Amino acid sequence: MLLKSLSCLSLLAASSIVLALPDLPEPVSNNAVASTSIRDKTYVLSVGGIAPGKNTADQHNKVWLHTVGEFSWNSLPALPSQQRLAGRIGISAVALNNNFFIFGGAFMQSDGNVTTASDSYRLDPVTRRFTRLNDMPVPVDHAAAVPHQNRYIYLVSGWSDHGTVNLVQVFDNFTQRWAQATPFPGAPVFGHAATIAANQLVVCDGVTLHYAKDQAPALQKSPACWAGTLGSDPLKISWRQIPHPDQQGRYRLAASTVRFNGEEFAAFIGGSNTPYRLNGVGYQGEAAEPSAAVWLYSPKQQRWFKGEAATAVMDLRALVEINGSFYSLGGMLAQQQVTNQVINQQIKLLPE
Repeated sequence: MLLKSLSCLSLLAASSIVLALPDLPEPVSNNAVASTSIRDKTYVLSVGGIAPGKNTADQHNKVWLHTVGEFSWNSLPALPSQQRLAGRIGISAVALNNNFFIFGGAFMQSDGNVTTASDSYRLDPVTRRFTRLNDMPVPVDHAAAVPHQNRYIYLVSGWSDHGTVNLVQVFDNFTQRWAQATPFPGAPVFGHAATIAANQLVVCDGVTLHYAKDQAPALQKSPACWAGTLGSDPLKISWRQIPHPDQQGRYRLAASTVRFNGEEFAAFIGGSNTPYRLNGVGYQGEAAEPSAAVWLYSPKQQRWFKGEAATAVMDLRALVEINGSFYSLGGMLAQQQVTNQVINQQIKLLPE
């Protein structure tokens, strides 16, 4: 009966008011995205990423802003950079209290070295002005960023210059200060995804540095999911490992919260089963392909449901939700094709 009810998610998405968002001005992948509504206007943001060439020279700091209902995107001044980075991938962006918050990111150099940015910004979508925030205590890129209670932003794990970190860094928008929450207990990862559903911070997958005896550290998938209960103290997280939906794991997927019949689900969409480099090719030379799989976790029932999205896409930083519909902006399609498409990712539940 429950699965039959949940299958209405597909019908709900199809019958809701689906807005025709214009495609991005140009193809881009690994761009940070977010949306917010202010006084009956909804703004959608895309910042940073990599152009179709998928080389180090194709990383950029371009910022595009769209006002829902208008025909096109507006090009804003480039994301400021205190470290003179030529471009960034792995930026984290969220909407909170009518503003966009933008954190970190990385510049990949041609020799394979990574420079992780520590600077953070607030962008007012109305005035279109950037305000410099306090730097992250530990700079991270490809972290999972999640807003909470319209006040806090959690940055979970991520890559920091020379390796992955298990930190949960918390930005308090009221005090404009950073603090450290209960560390992430799983293998420290980057390219993972997280969202909050029913007061549970649900984190899945990504890539970790594996240290084998007498061998150099190697990047490998980390197919694992964790749920952290959030209480009155935002810095205390009660973590527990939860079953993984398929034991395979994905890389550079996106997460969001789906609400249906009064219940919240943590939804994980897209990504690839193959961890890959800047160009979409795996660490062992194999081509990475995007996944259309959707996982829905119910904290209330402590179980997973499986589905599929409208279009397989990878190299995502996040999804945007507008009027109950979920959109991917850019990313890589099949054969590592960088796209400018804005895709309404309607969720179709699969039979158990």
